[in-house]
Amino acid sequence: MSGSCIIPSRQEIFNIVNSKKTHVTHILVPFITKPVEESRRRSLESLQKKEGGSKIKAAVFVSQQISEFLDQPVYFLLSTAFTSRDYADALEKSILFFEGQRSGPLPSNQRLKWRGNSGLSDGASYHVDLVGGYYDAGDNVKFGLPMAFTTTMLAWSVIEFGGSMHSQIGNAKTALRWATDYLLKAATATPDSLYVQVGDPNMDHKCWERPEDMDTPRNVYKVSAQNPGSDVAAETAAALAAASIVFKDSDPSYSAKLLQTAKNVFDFADKYRGSYSDSLNSVVCPFYCSYSGYQDELLWGASWMHRATQDSSYLSYIQSNGHTMGSDNDDFSFSWDDKRAGTKVLLSKDFLEKSTSEFQLYKSHSDNYICSLIPGSSGFQAQYTPGGLLYKASESNLQYVTTTTFLLLTYAKYLSTNGGVVTCGTSTVTAESLIAQAKKQVDYILGDNPAKMSYMVGFGERYPQHVHHRGSSVPSIKAHPDRINCNNGFQYLYANSPNPNVLVGAVIGGPDSKDNFADDRNNYQQSEPATYINAPFVGALAFFSGKA
Repeated sequence: MSGSCIIPSRQEIFNIVNSKKTHVTHILVPFITKPVEESRRRSLESLQKKEGGSKIKAAVFVSQQISEFLDQPVYFLLSTAFTSRDYADALEKSILFFEGQRSGPLPSNQRLKWRGNSGLSDGASYHVDLVGGYYDAGDNVKFGLPMAFTTTMLAWSVIEFGGSMHSQIGNAKTALRWATDYLLKAATATPDSLYVQVGDPNMDHKCWERPEDMDTPRNVYKVSAQNPGSDVAAETAAALAAASIVFKDSDPSYSAKLLQTAKNVFDFADKYRGSYSDSLNSVVCPFYCSYSGYQDELLWGASWMHRATQDSSYLSYIQSNGHTMGSDNDDFSFSWDDKRAGTKVLLSKDFLEKSTSEFQLYKSHSDNYICSLIPGSSGFQAQYTPGGLLYKASESNLQYVTTTTFLLLTYAKYLSTNGGVVTCGTSTVTAESLIAQAKKQVDYILGDNPAKMSYMVGFGERYPQHVHHRGSSVPSIKAHPDRINCNNGFQYLYANSPNPNVLVGAVIGGPDSKDNFADDRNNYQQSEPATYINAPFVGALAFFSGKA
């Protein structure tokens, strides 16, 4: 980054505001070469020296000066390898990816033309209609827990950042509704039951078939009073409640249906407590075993019910049960399995914006979560690769990066409503710092990394070619109408050639702890995409497409 930073005087700030003749909330102070007053130049140089030459810290200093003058938050974004058009392109593609994961009859406006209809009889042998929904990743099973979490995060992305989605808001809502239509079926097909899975993963994983050809057993699995699944049920309630907020204005009747079903499913989850891992065993484990238990989902579900209804009974539930459901403990990851960090950020909104004293604890724990991510802050404990990527796990690491990025931006938004800051011991971290940290992660995924490679398929000049994905790697039914059976498909798994069908927008598992990536279809830990990687990334990309 070249040039020196302009630190505007109060008169210059006044002139900027006056020239806008509007209520200014976002001012971009670019890094350009320009003489500045000697005193302000010394202030900048002193700050940069103190902070080890960090222009990011200098930028935050400038934005704080402007914020104090305007008495309102100012987002200060640095010049970047990516433009607002780049982020908008990535946003469009991140949503398009979901069309590659669709199960059921495809509509006439399907944009990924290499896909075809699939799973048209799902549930029929059990006399229920479970057609639709999403395949979770690179196989052909419809797993309820990750699908529900994907739905919640898609909805949360629209709730917080839909205003920055512009032309993509319709596509985002379509992607969301494809999921909620299925979840409504799963939740209402049989009284006191929730259908949570279609397909036997143990059999499915013995085949390499495109979904249009699959002939593996389409077994149906449910949780009930006798075989409870509070984790998957409460996550489903969260998904339906969050989605009800999205559709409240555009489709009130659909929103009401979502919310009423959410209430029923949450009551079911709470009344019949237990983990679906215990009820379904090898059908869901080790694939999507509920390692964190079900209590985090109950608190998460109640939090979304409170957000969607503003019903005081859910506030009482959170107060009464929070201490036994993880509210007293810090947690430093957020995923389809563990909802604690997300719950605390979600509940902190009411404390920050409405001074709801009951949620002060959640603000404190949210601060601890953020502090764990910020290098140099008290409580910092996260691991980053040499190239700057947050690193949590060797398998599908980018799922943690996208959820973390989403929480950083969402918490920054909540903080900015009242000038709040993150408290890390005796120091504070501003909303601008959270945004800068999130931006590093987003840019890394899009290609600003040591490998100079985008980890979003179809974005940029260089991206993964050997994605671990059955439908993408096997010739399309449009190009090869003849059936390709279970065993014959493995030739495409092991082929050296690139995938014939581009799964546009898919964010894959990502590089290892040393920034190394093997573009190998058989290396599912790094090369497999998943809906729950993309869903929170939609919100992050929307933010930056509107703020770059």
